[in-house]
Parts: sequence; C-alpha cells; structure tokens
Amino acid sequence: MAMTRIRDVIKNFLRCESGTQMIEFAIVFPSLILLFAGTVELGRLFYTYTTLAKGTRAAARYLSTATNVSTSTDAAKRIVLCGNPNVCGDANNPLILSNLNANNIVVTPPPATGQVRYVTVSITGYNYQFLAFNLNAMTGGNHNIALSPSTTMRYMR
Repeated sequence: MAMTRIRDVIKNFLRCESGTQMIEFAIVFPSLILLFAGTVELGRLFYTYTTLAKGTRAAARYLSTATNVSTSTDAAKRIVLCGNPNVCGDANNPLILSNLNANNIVVTPPPATGQVRYVTVSITGYNYQFLAFNLNAMTGGNHNIALSPSTTMRYMR
C-alpha cells in the first residue's frame, strides 16, 4: 500500500506542470539580457560613429569655403567638438562626445597650388568606450574599437 502511494505521488509530481514557466524563463532570461545589452551597445556604437562622421563633414564643408584654411583650423575643430565654430565647451555649447578632444582631430589643408585642391578632416585615436559590455574592466585587457571617420571635400577658393 505504501509503495503504490509513493508511485501515485511520483506520477502526480511528474504530471504537474506548475512552475515550468519559471524554469523556462530562468533558462532563457540570461540570453535575453545578453541580446538586449548587445543591441543597446551596437546602437551606441552606430550613434557615436555617425556623430563623428557628421562632425567631420560639417568641418570639411566649413573649410571648403574658408578664405584662409590655416587660420580656420581651430574653428573647424570646434565644429567637430561642439557644432559651433566660435565657442566650445561652455554651458550653451557642450562637447558632443565627452571623450573627444581637439588632439583627435586632424585637418589637412589643401596645397597652395594646383587646379583641383582638397581639404580633409579626419578623426584619429578615438576609442569607443563600452558601457554594457566593458570587456576592458572584466578581463583587464585592451578591447577597444578605434573609430576613425574622415571627410575630404574640394576646396572652393
């Protein structure tokens, strides 16, 4: 009698489906978190690169019509940093990306002579900083992604 009772309890336990959703959720949840965090990080990476590329385009456009490129270089760097050729870094014109500085921006002026001349604005040495998957902090290594957009435009003067 006790043996059949134990069998009945075991059969009832195996047929019972309460709690299976929690077990399935516990198995799938870490994968969902990784997928979500990866999507957020990829979106941030795309936003950062697009912001840098737009900055180089705006600065190159500004320099392509400048009367004197060598005196307009600092203004072009301020355009990349803040979007304003005159003032950068104050409360009204904050930096677009906090870890970008003027040393990362390289302006190549057009040659003094020639029929077709070009001006180039590029960003070098800029490393994307991860938030969700900070592999540098987790592993102690150097897992940075270097972003280096560049824009070349014809000098119009």
